[in-house]
Formats: sequence, structure tokens, C-alpha cells
Amino acid sequence: MKKNPLEAFFAKKKVLVDQALDKYLPKKGKLSQAMRYSVFAGGKRFRPILCLATAQMLGIPEKNVIPYACSIEMIHTFTLIHDDLPSMDNSDLRRGKPSSHKVYGEAVAILAGDALNTLAFKIIANYPRSLTFLSDALLEVVEGQIADIESTKKQLTIKDIEKIHAWKTAALLKACMQGTAMIKGISEKKYIALGNYAQHLGLAFQIADDILDATSTAKELGKPAGGDVSKGFPNLIGVVRSIELAKKEKGKALAALKAFGSEANLLKAIAEYVIERKK
Repeated sequence: MKKNPLEAFFAKKKVLVDQALDKYLPKKGKLSQAMRYSVFAGGKRFRPILCLATAQMLGIPEKNVIPYACSIEMIHTFTLIHDDLPSMDNSDLRRGKPSSHKVYGEAVAILAGDALNTLAFKIIANYPRSLTFLSDALLEVVEGQIADIESTKKQLTIKDIEKIHAWKTAALLKACMQGTAMIKGISEKKYIALGNYAQHLGLAFQIADDILDATSTAKELGKPAGGDVSKGFPNLIGVVRSIELAKKEKGKALAALKAFGSEANLLKAIAEYVIERKK
């Protein structure tokens, strides 16, 4: 069966990103094995592909964006390795495979995450403005993880969950788009529009994640199901209202793209994909 245009775009760019990641990652020693295990454990490459989609819309040469896109994926993988640790979310499964600490032990898993974090910033040292975006985003992700851990001690409100998702998910998506844009430079109006799109896309993405966590099996998700039910939207407002909220956030994301006209068609399709995906 022929793939739709978005599926074809994702498939093509995933190959491109994987080839670049293979080039950047070290190839010898136990540390490199642990780094590669998690990086190549079957991720969708959503974040680096979002970088490339943004670049395509803005007319930025792909070769100029690949280092930044790969650094985003390394940072994302680093956060997943650490999130899965017993001291964090205590998850033994990630992307359908044993988590890094289950394969290599906690110490090596921590160090593999540290190494990915360091390497990510090394490969974008020549893009100082984009590097700043990524640094700020990572600080927000860390704040979000702290809030996530502390959330187990209290009854959460919708605003509490939205704030956690803004830190843990939307911040990195904003870095994908605004950091990519800074490689070329764009108007203030379009810069703000990209940030607004990413903010609402991130919330829609995470609401969809919460719905999948509440309604899918571990086999379908490739990670333990139900682990985030107590702090997810479906637990607070139900699945039906969560779906409605995800669609509302998607609508806000699409509205933010008006500044780009028809050039934003790919990003519009990505917003649709975010709330329709099955894993």
C-alpha cells in the first residue's frame, strides 16, 4: 500500500536522521554500546523530524539543520534513560525493549545519558543561538521532571498537569522549531507563531499520550501502560473530554500557522498526526 505524504516524509527523514546519528555517536566501548542501545531502540524521531519540517517550510538547507536535529534527539534520549531509572519513573520497558538500566545497570545508564547530553551540545557548538534555545529547553524539562515527581504527593488540577507538560514536552518542541529558525533568522512575528504552534502541539501530543496510556496495552505502547494514569488528563476529566481537549489544542496549533500560509501544510499535517497516532 502506498504511504500517504506525511508517512513518506517521516520514513525518508528518519533514515536521514539515523544515518547522521550513527556518524555522530562513538562506536567503541561499553559506554558507546549503552548510548547506541537507547538511541537506536526504535524511536519515531518525531523531534528531529519536526526540526527538518520547520527547515523545509523556512527554506533552510537540510544539511545546516541535521546537527541540531540530532542534538535534539540525543537530549530526548538522555531524558528517557534518566526518566526510566528506579529513582525516577522506575520503568523497566522503553520502546518495546528493556530500559537501559535493565540491560547495562543503573551506573552505566546514568553515564550513557550524561554522555548523550554532553555530545549533543558538542555537535552544535557552531550554532550559539540555537544552543541557547536547547539549553533553556532542557532546564525546563528538568523542572518538569521535578514537578512530575512531586505530583505523586498531591491531587493535581488541570493547570498543574498543563504546567508539567509545558515543561516536559512543549519546551523541547519549541526548541525544535525556534532553534531551527534561528539557524536562518526570521521575523519576530513568525518566531512567536512558531513558539505558539509548538506550545499547543506539545500539549496536544501529551494529552494524546495520556489517552494512549489509559486505553492501550504495554505491547501496543512498547512501554508499561497505565504508569501515568494517576497524573494524566483522562484520570482528571475522562477520556472523552481529554480527546476534546486534544482537538482544541490542535486547533490552536493550526491557528498559529496562519502567518505562514500554504507553506505550513506539512506542519498542519503533523498536528493532525499528533492526536491521531496509535502509539
